[in-house]
Amino acid sequence: MTTMLEPDDLYLFNEGTHRRAYRALGAHPAGDGVWRFAVWAPHASAISVAGDFNGWSETEHPLAPQAGSGIWAACVDGVRPGDRYKFSIQEQSGVRRLRADPFAFCSELRPATASVVKDLAGYAWGDASFMKARAAADPFARPMAVYEVHLGSWRRRPDGSFLSYSELADTLVPYVLDMGFTHIELLPLCEHPFDASWGYQVTGYFSITSRYGTPEEFMAFVDRCHQNGLGVVMDWVPAHFPRDAHGLYRFDGTALFEHADPRRGEHPVWGTNLFDFEKPQVHSFLVSSAVFLLDAYHLDGLRVDAVSSMLYLDYGREGGAWLPNEEGGRENFHAVRFLRALNDAVHTECPGALMFAEEASAYPRVTGKHGAKDSLGFDFKWNMGWMNDVLDYMQADPLFRSGRHGSLTFSMTYAFSEDYILPLSHDEVVHSKLSLLDKMPGTYDQKFANLRLLLAYMFAHPGKKLLFMGAEIAQFIEWDEKRPLDWFLLDYDLHRDAQAYVRALCRFYGQTPPLYESDGGWEGFEWCSVDDREGCVLVFMRYSLKRRHALLCAFNFTPVFREGYRTGVPVKGTYTEVFSSDAGRPGARATVSEPAGGFGQSLLLDLRPLSAAFYRVEAGEGQKVSRGERDEKNQKMHRNAARGRTGEQAGSADAGQGQARGVVRGEVSHHRLRP
Repeated sequence: MTTMLEPDDLYLFNEGTHRRAYRALGAHPAGDGVWRFAVWAPHASAISVAGDFNGWSETEHPLAPQAGSGIWAACVDGVRPGDRYKFSIQEQSGVRRLRADPFAFCSELRPATASVVKDLAGYAWGDASFMKARAAADPFARPMAVYEVHLGSWRRRPDGSFLSYSELADTLVPYVLDMGFTHIELLPLCEHPFDASWGYQVTGYFSITSRYGTPEEFMAFVDRCHQNGLGVVMDWVPAHFPRDAHGLYRFDGTALFEHADPRRGEHPVWGTNLFDFEKPQVHSFLVSSAVFLLDAYHLDGLRVDAVSSMLYLDYGREGGAWLPNEEGGRENFHAVRFLRALNDAVHTECPGALMFAEEASAYPRVTGKHGAKDSLGFDFKWNMGWMNDVLDYMQADPLFRSGRHGSLTFSMTYAFSEDYILPLSHDEVVHSKLSLLDKMPGTYDQKFANLRLLLAYMFAHPGKKLLFMGAEIAQFIEWDEKRPLDWFLLDYDLHRDAQAYVRALCRFYGQTPPLYESDGGWEGFEWCSVDDREGCVLVFMRYSLKRRHALLCAFNFTPVFREGYRTGVPVKGTYTEVFSSDAGRPGARATVSEPAGGFGQSLLLDLRPLSAAFYRVEAGEGQKVSRGERDEKNQKMHRNAARGRTGEQAGSADAGQGQARGVVRGEVSHHRLRP
């Protein structure tokens, strides 16, 4: 049989180690109007390519099997860029079905479903200096404040239609820069047929959605971000795919990309199919998708969706509706191997690119912290435990917050077990969960004060930051993908002030090394007041690398003004307020020699109601901004304060690292189902 693909491509793809299979499969120019088409469909009895170039004939251009590899290929003359096409796959039953190309670089605008012939070569990138600096940077010691965006509902044109990638480059990019964020995170942009899935039900893993323009226009959007110093992260969905007739479902008449056993191949809640990680070709397909998106579009990272559903065979399943692994357990060993191979491929092929895990269980060593060789290899993990606990606390009436004090402090029992990003994401402001502002208790003014306090606590807590669009203008109603944000709210003082506050907070964070340089260990954090449950007060220190600088962070979670609040502090000197969530008059406080909280000196602070304040530390003569041998004492203070949490919150939905059973049922909420 004729072999049109390189033997190495056929071998590596079937071995499961091909990292750039998109260079072999799909549609590629072969010179003088000739294009080569190749597709993996090992159980088909015949395959042809049909398209604009042959009047959509399903028999005129047959593909030939490639050396028993399960891959079929053919060269076709007269093909032009922009032509639509599909593969006509004859199943063993004799039935022919038209399927979109799984490796297509471009797709028709929905509701049409054809693939589009596209050559991505030729875009002139202008971000060489950014990419070089990215490859050499240490992301763990740099600020990371991520603005999460759904492109279809950030803003829209006056007629209600979507903004294009080009229009978003002119509007979204300068907005995010002005607000002080360091990264934009985009909800999934791989092609998907159903708007209300938000991009989480993918049919085109190599195809950037046509909803907002062309691949080149998206390249220009990322280029604009990079030329202005902004990183770009995209959500990516390797766990499951929908059952649309043109997509991956039973692609060659058999369960090809999905597992044949519905106990592993179907998700009962999402109504989708799960990738079969036992097949090496699925590894090649998905790893190649990740590398392609990062390489072709210069993306700075991928946020991998629903990792928990990949790690656990019983995820979202009741009773015996799941198939155990070969040892009788619930862990998906094949998915673990895939994730390790995925992260290794990304870090090898795309220097400086980052991988983020949305993982909501206590699975050990998700990130490669401290060079752990047995980790999954992600760079950061979403801290779902922190998110659930802090929102539970903030939604409570301040009168009852004293009984939930452990919700604030418990995250520090595991804060350094992984490299975390703290998310206040799209999932928390939909499906009757209320917007962040509307979650807050109290009067209208107190809602805003609580929101400012929540955001200040997030930016002070160890870990990188992520905030979903709309929170910065204090959007009052829940997010709805069918309509833009309520930008008219900026006509009102409280909402305009909220936006100015988030802008100031992001900029302060990016200019304050103690808040980001030492996120990964106790050397960057020290409790000063951790156990004031009745007062609902927290005070702690944040330190930069090598203790060059220190910042005192104080929080009052009640609507009570606490004048002259005494807290012990580790450094004798002057503490000058440099940022506050409240409009009160800033001031400076000098330490007094009266011991408190196990420290040899203390500080008297005026804690304004429902507020946070940050103080720059200037050590007195003969003093150093150094904690010396206080590490063990600091952790002991925390352990004592956190002991009561189990009794306080036995019903907590997510206890971070304490969530040993591993499944957060609420994680499925954003996977909207097709009607």
